[in-house]
Amino acid sequence: MKYLATVNDQTYTIELQPDGKLLVDGHEHEVNFLSLDEKAFYSLLVNNRSYEGLVREAEGQYEVLLWGALYNVKVMDEREQRLAQSSALFVPSGTEIAIRAPMPGLIVEVPVDAGQDVEAGETLVILESMKMQNELKAPRAGKVHAVHVKAGENVEQNKTLVTIT
Repeated sequence: MKYLATVNDQTYTIELQPDGKLLVDGHEHEVNFLSLDEKAFYSLLVNNRSYEGLVREAEGQYEVLLWGALYNVKVMDEREQRLAQSSALFVPSGTEIAIRAPMPGLIVEVPVDAGQDVEAGETLVILESMKMQNELKAPRAGKVHAVHVKAGENVEQNKTLVTIT
C-alpha cells in the first residue's frame, strides 16, 4: 500500500513492503513502531536507531513531538489521494456544483448548513465507507445552496450530498 505523508509542508511517498520494511521516496528502511502507554507515547526504531515521541491526532492530522520539535503530519492513502485529486479539478465560479458520493457509505457528519459560505477545501460531508472516513471538501469557495443528506443516512454512489453555488 502506498501513502503520501506531508510533514511540515514536505511530502514523502511511503510504501509498505511485504517483508515489513518501508520505502520512503524509494529508500528502504527497517521500522518498528510501538505504543508505550496506549495513548500518545510511542517508541520508534528506524534502521536500528531509537526515537521516542508524543503523537496527538488533531482535525485529521497528527502532531508529533520529537526531540523538542513539533511536526505537523498529514497522511493520505491511495484512495484518499484519488478522492483529493478528483475534487481538485477545475470548477468554474458562478455555476452550481453538486458534491456526489464517490462510493456507497454512511453519512457520519454534515458540518455545513444551507446558506453558509464555504472556502475551497472546507469539509462539506464526512462519508464512512469500508470502515474509513472520507472528508468530501469544497472544490472552490462558494455558498451552500442545499444539503441533501443528514448524519446517519446510508447513501449510494453518485447520490448528490450537497450543492454549492
